Amino acid sequence: MSDEERVTLKGDKVEKKEKKEKKEKKDKKEKKDKKEKKKDKQDKIDAKDTDEAGDEIEIDLNASVPLNKKQQRLLKKGKLDLEKLEKKHPKPKPATEDGKDDAEPKRSPFGVWIGNLSFDTTKDDLVRFIVAKSAEQGTSVTEEDISRVNIPKKENKIKGFAYVDLPSADHVASVVALSESALNGRKLLIKDSTSFEGRPSKQEAALSKNPPSRILFVGNLSFDTSEDNLREHFGHCGDIVRVRMATFEDSGKCKGFAFIDFKDESGPTTALKSKVAKTLINRKLRLEYGEDRSKRAPKRPHPAITDADAETHVNPSEGAGFEPRAGAPVSRERDVAATARPPVKRRRPDDHHQQPSTRLKSSVALAQAPRASAAIVESTGTKIKFD
Repeated sequence: MSDEERVTLKGDKVEKKEKKEKKEKKDKKEKKDKKEKKKDKQDKIDAKDTDEAGDEIEIDLNASVPLNKKQQRLLKKGKLDLEKLEKKHPKPKPATEDGKDDAEPKRSPFGVWIGNLSFDTTKDDLVRFIVAKSAEQGTSVTEEDISRVNIPKKENKIKGFAYVDLPSADHVASVVALSESALNGRKLLIKDSTSFEGRPSKQEAALSKNPPSRILFVGNLSFDTSEDNLREHFGHCGDIVRVRMATFEDSGKCKGFAFIDFKDESGPTTALKSKVAKTLINRKLRLEYGEDRSKRAPKRPHPAITDADAETHVNPSEGAGFEPRAGAPVSRERDVAATARPPVKRRRPDDHHQQPSTRLKSSVALAQAPRASAAIVESTGTKIKFD
């Protein structure tokens, strides 16, 4: 290659490099211009939003619901009644600063609970009953004194009880005195709505349906549970005497339940009250008192025959009025042997006629039954021709 060719090649490379640099500079400039234009556009939008937000919008809360297009057309034709529409969509009630309506009445702290109501009882029946009967008591109750009557319902049928709010404690005492009075053929049970006397405590009701015992039944266990897991889990409840866990014969894994024997009844009671003991291996356990078989009454053994009983024993075959002859020896050994003799099973008179059955079982008879051949049998008869 000559020097001239080398110079031309070198010049071409330089030109290409310069063109490439110019193109890159141009692209960078265009990108920069695009970003600036986009930023200016966004600033204008933000400025416009702030100007619009600065203007206050007035809303009339007491205004009625605006009419839609269909209602406006009907109003022009004179087919829409605005009074009916206002009744259907009333204006919103004015609210206080707390957000509660002024028109909503406050509940009275005094009230009564009325139970054993007939399913046909209505609010008017209750009000008339209280007003009429309370006049006989010390403090009479009027219809204005009853601020609220709540009769809970289920599927359009009352549940059989109601709550009635009254203005004072004297009115409550007057209505409670009407308990055991009849309304619609049923005697009412009336109590103070704030009194919960006679209810079982939640702690007693939630423990167990079985009587207290020193044995704890644990159900809904995982199949991976072991006896060591149970001892470790219930160890804080009390001294564990024994753990009886039901297992599968083939795999030896837990069947899902176990019985834990504690030293005393305080162990199962602590486990039933403890929230920690109610879950094991991400499973909610079912805990109950188990049956303590050691408390069962033992079977009464048959009384043994003593010498005094043997002397006064009368042989039933000789009868109650039997008297030995004068000078005849009394057989004491015979009487004792008769009482100690086991009862003899008497055979029925038809037992000696019964014979063992020789009838075969249905399966054996079916197996021994002759089978017809499925092969083609040659004919053995004579062929008759008619001319």
